[in-house]
Amino acid sequence: MCGSDNNIKEITMQNSEFLPEVVKLLDEGHTVTLRLRGVSMRPFLEDRRDKALITKAKAVRRGDAVLACVGDGRYVLHRVVKVRGDMVTLRGDGNLGVEHCRKEDVKGFVIGFYRKGRNSLDKTNGAKWIVYSCVWSACLPIRRYLLAFYRRVWMPLFG
Repeated sequence: MCGSDNNIKEITMQNSEFLPEVVKLLDEGHTVTLRLRGVSMRPFLEDRRDKALITKAKAVRRGDAVLACVGDGRYVLHRVVKVRGDMVTLRGDGNLGVEHCRKEDVKGFVIGFYRKGRNSLDKTNGAKWIVYSCVWSACLPIRRYLLAFYRRVWMPLFG
């Protein structure tokens, strides 16, 4: 009989060691929950605070949040901003620049996010995420200023 183990141990590893193992699990058909590392998806997703629920990538479409290998074994969790032929252009919500990969380098598709310590999933196909995505994508011309305000004013006040 299986017992309930409430003693969950969280460990930290380098992404270069950990994410290839996550990709293996995704390839085997598992769904994986990852604690987010980095600030590339700011302002709505925060380093070490939020988690992503990821499944194996299938079709890659504009607007999807994906886990992709962008070269030299470096993985990113970014939004797809363009798909042209076999090439995919990615941009983190907190980034001004883009990164590129091939469709085959997109390893995972984000089903949703657990934000701000909540146990409820904000699904990427839900109205909240779709509205947020449309509004934030439209803010690209002024994103630099919004992100600066977020870092310099919002985070120190409301951290």
